[in-house]
Amino acid sequence: MTIMQMVYWLVATLGNLSALYILKLEMNVISSLLLLFTLGYTAVGFYDIKFSPHTLNRLYPVVAYLRYFLESYRVEIQQYFIANDTEEKPFNREQRSLVYQRAKNARDTIAFGTQRDLMEENYLSLWHSLSPKEIKDDVKRVRFGGPDCTQPYDASYLNISAMSFGSLSANAIEAMNLGAKLAGCYHNTGEGGASPYHLKHGGDVVWQVGSGLFGCRDDEGNFNPDTFKAMATRPQIKMIEIKLSQGAKPGHGGVLPKAKITEEIAAIRHVPRDRDCVSPAVNPECTTPIALLNFVKRLRELSGGKPVGFKLCIGNPAEFLGICKAMLATGITPDFITVDGAEGGTGAAPVEFTNRLGMACLEGVYFVHNALIGVGLRDKIRIIASGKTASSFDLLSKIALGADTVNAARTMMMALGCIQSRHCNTNHCPTGIATQDPARSKALNVHDKSLRVKNFHHNTLKSFFELVGSMGLSDPTSLTPQMIKRRSPYGLLMSTGSLIEPLENEALIENRCDDAWSNWWESCSAEQFYVEDHYILKPAEFKVATH
Repeated sequence: MTIMQMVYWLVATLGNLSALYILKLEMNVISSLLLLFTLGYTAVGFYDIKFSPHTLNRLYPVVAYLRYFLESYRVEIQQYFIANDTEEKPFNREQRSLVYQRAKNARDTIAFGTQRDLMEENYLSLWHSLSPKEIKDDVKRVRFGGPDCTQPYDASYLNISAMSFGSLSANAIEAMNLGAKLAGCYHNTGEGGASPYHLKHGGDVVWQVGSGLFGCRDDEGNFNPDTFKAMATRPQIKMIEIKLSQGAKPGHGGVLPKAKITEEIAAIRHVPRDRDCVSPAVNPECTTPIALLNFVKRLRELSGGKPVGFKLCIGNPAEFLGICKAMLATGITPDFITVDGAEGGTGAAPVEFTNRLGMACLEGVYFVHNALIGVGLRDKIRIIASGKTASSFDLLSKIALGADTVNAARTMMMALGCIQSRHCNTNHCPTGIATQDPARSKALNVHDKSLRVKNFHHNTLKSFFELVGSMGLSDPTSLTPQMIKRRSPYGLLMSTGSLIEPLENEALIENRCDDAWSNWWESCSAEQFYVEDHYILKPAEFKVATH
């Protein structure tokens, strides 16, 4: 018998008898409440010991509920009272505070010095210049649109990443789009399609066509060119993005829990409401590299010549090189490639997929950048990086590793008021952002929150351009991987990417590359995505030492 079981029997016997005796001596509020407490304790404890399905309740009657209560607030307790400013995941207190401060136009400086361990292994930093420069307005936009594009688009360096209506509430989508309009950046629709809330306020939109083909599918779920053309030719749609995979759950289709599927969402997506909306893991129009590029060409034609690209998380490097081979074989190139990092966020995903699959954003961007150089196509294709961007340094590091622009999702949600409660998959978001509960979502003020999106965008870019200027550069395009310094395990600084030999122009085509690149290039095919992962990666330090 456990201690709490003994306590229960003491309360059930002596406790009840004592309470009855006290009530008999003097009937008042206190004696009545005491008897109600002992009787209630007895009833709850009897159920726990005799009928509860939980072992914990049987062994620790009544008090076991205290454990469940505290556990329900564990995340909040840890966030507010236990975790320090730099240790929490996925975004720590320092990062979240920076977003909130910039979104509110509040003071974003810190006092008394850094809380970071500058000697920590893998710590990233920059070397400044004694000759800082000012970034002119004429280099603060990036043009999207390759040689086959007739409607190019000039994008901001920082934009709103893919978040669907369904994953986010209508008010949150409206606030994002109005914020994009005020900030002068684009707003990616996410795979749920271009909803009326993405279009209501006139902000620039990138329409993502996911594997579920939401917004451009027929009754059988097949691609509908007429529906696509009707939406894609709208002036507000600036670019089209084909989703192959997502960093937070690569190899797995998007998931919208049925609790969040309203009649409106079901109508927009053309899906039933009685089950979770799970997109296919493979885009049905892009089953091979050549099929993908033919789909790119078809969407570009149907949209009237707007920039079309695709989004993926990098896994087996050889499979991306298969897409590069297909570009050379068909002569079709996308206008952009969005590289989603494995550290990216999602509303709902299997734990193993989120934790264990895919390359991180910086690794993926650096690989794609070099691969496109190696096949001589880098100047025709823009790279968008997506994955954990809270500060201007996060933005700068992605640009330096090879990206042309950057998308941010969760920090844009924080600009709206997200508190990282991590209830996105329950429909009980406490800030009305990641929910379809009308009572919760209507509490989000569209106009006020759109201003915060604009402020965060403006203040982060302002800091980004100041940071670039502090390095002695007058144009962000001058950033290179070696400018990002990484603390090595030996305590010394090294240039990021210095242990990975960068490719020269057309080096893959002319077979002027190391063993890893050569093996991946020889094993890939333009006819299929899958390539057997049999190449043994060697420690980069060993490879450099042998040279």
